Amino acid sequence: MALPTAITHQDKLLTINTNRETWIKNVLVPGVDACPVFLDAQNGIWGLRVKFAPGVVLPTHFHTGTVHLYTLSGCWCYVEFPDQPQTAGCYLYEPGGSVHQFMTPATNTEPTDTFMIVFGANINFDQDGNFINIMDAGWIEQMVHLGAQAQGITVPNYIRNLGGAYAVRGAA
Repeated sequence: MALPTAITHQDKLLTINTNRETWIKNVLVPGVDACPVFLDAQNGIWGLRVKFAPGVVLPTHFHTGTVHLYTLSGCWCYVEFPDQPQTAGCYLYEPGGSVHQFMTPATNTEPTDTFMIVFGANINFDQDGNFINIMDAGWIEQMVHLGAQAQGITVPNYIRNLGGAYAVRGAA
């Protein structure tokens, strides 16, 4: 069998080094710093490296799609599963249709560093079960741009869909 012909031509790799990129501080909620790596609103896929301060509690949310989440350092758990803390080296798969509330223990001594790939959206609710918002790739992209503008920093590079072609935003 011969080597196949490239279907998608690349002049360079689509790559992001989160250790060198600008991070948006307190972008989604206070205590949450994010570095987007992949935001594809057309296909409903988002990838983020996120650092959560100790004591962060996110809204309860319903996932319309699946999630792959890897913990690089620190500790977090779901309020519903306090006996299953996720620590450095833990990989978690969340099936679509799951409902839970993310939290980092207030006793953590360092931020919890995670990497996630999410398909679909989070439908967020307050403590009384009232709808807050829909968090998807397009909304996150808006928050990244607004956060960077408010903080007077450059929007970090991230890979995005350009209507069938992918590119690193901001790359020359």
